[in-house]
Amino acid sequence: MQPVIIDRVRIFDGTSVPGIGSVECADGVITRVDTDPGSRPPSSSAEVIDGTGRTLLPGLIDAHTHVFGAESNLQQALAFGVTTELDMFMGPPEDTRALCRLAGERHDLADLRSAGLLASAPGGHPAVTMPTLPTVAGPGQADAFVAARQAEGAHFIKIMVDDGVNHGRSLPALEPATVTALADAARRRGLLSVAHVSAVWSARRALDSGVDVLTHLPLEAALDDAFVRRAAEAGRVVIPTLAMLEVSAPQPSTGVTRSLADDPRIAAFLSDHARAAITEGREGLCVEHPLPAHRFRHALSSVARLHRAGVPVLAGTDANHRPGRACPVVHGAGLHAELALLVEAGLTPAEALTAATAAPAARFGLSDRGVIAPGRHADLVLVAGDPTTDITATRSIEAVWRGGVRFDREAYRERVASRTAA
Repeated sequence: MQPVIIDRVRIFDGTSVPGIGSVECADGVITRVDTDPGSRPPSSSAEVIDGTGRTLLPGLIDAHTHVFGAESNLQQALAFGVTTELDMFMGPPEDTRALCRLAGERHDLADLRSAGLLASAPGGHPAVTMPTLPTVAGPGQADAFVAARQAEGAHFIKIMVDDGVNHGRSLPALEPATVTALADAARRRGLLSVAHVSAVWSARRALDSGVDVLTHLPLEAALDDAFVRRAAEAGRVVIPTLAMLEVSAPQPSTGVTRSLADDPRIAAFLSDHARAAITEGREGLCVEHPLPAHRFRHALSSVARLHRAGVPVLAGTDANHRPGRACPVVHGAGLHAELALLVEAGLTPAEALTAATAAPAARFGLSDRGVIAPGRHADLVLVAGDPTTDITATRSIEAVWRGGVRFDREAYRERVASRTAA
């Protein structure tokens, strides 16, 4: 593999901009990061790319997706600079393992980590519509459930704390003692626990139960100061999934997610189905039966409060689009909406970039990626402009490397265009 040097480029290393410099990669890893103009000369055998006027980012990480076993979702993610996806529910286990293994071997797909099968109450959401899904009837079953998921290859444990109201049902939810037992069992096995929360009550239950990560935010009210303070003191992490909440909210919102299809930097790499799903799709929403109190601004306010209090906020989209499923949050592209919405909620552009790079890598134990530093995977994204001042510059992608191998975005765009023409 020929070494690659991106020279005279603005470097965002995952937390800050150390300056203009050069980054060298060889054999799939970053070998040199230099902002000293008087440094040693680069390898004479390297391909040198002029980064003038451009910014080099660590490969983006989407901390909440649903891949549904589709390789095409992982390839689309990579086309938009997402080099790793954290999948929050997929089965059957043998297919999940196979796709994770394949994604680890191929450089034309985003890498993948998955929770595998999630924990829910018998007759609860989503088990009521999935009769073969294993459930957890009480705290006494928690340890065996977590052990089974770990044996199947789960990288973390997903816990549903949801009564189905957002989907027009009234269903049993996991009891507090059961959620606590699941979180404790995961912790004993060295696995993070991630709770899907659907409302203020479920967010409180997840927090009270010691779950490590909360994903989604209530739409009926902003999280109050007491909740935010407790979350900060307990060291909890939140994945808001603002892109999903925005398209699910009943009240008029900013339209950031659905406007992606109008941005030529995005649209050129979308299939007809994905573009139509973004603009008109209503499948896969986290709220299908909104309540009168639901407002997207409540979620934005919660993010602002959590961030000010020091609670780590990670960028995750809840992308669950696939061919035949018209979810408006699509893989790869959706993360660029999430970044813009995090900035709207009060993060600086640099903080939003950290939420999609160094922060999820650190929180999910991905110590080989997420930052630009010697020895880390050469998962890199080169963009025109400066996304640390204009977050939408992440959409102006000029090159993507996965494990040091450059992804052929132009060939991908041509394939998408040819399928559209057909």
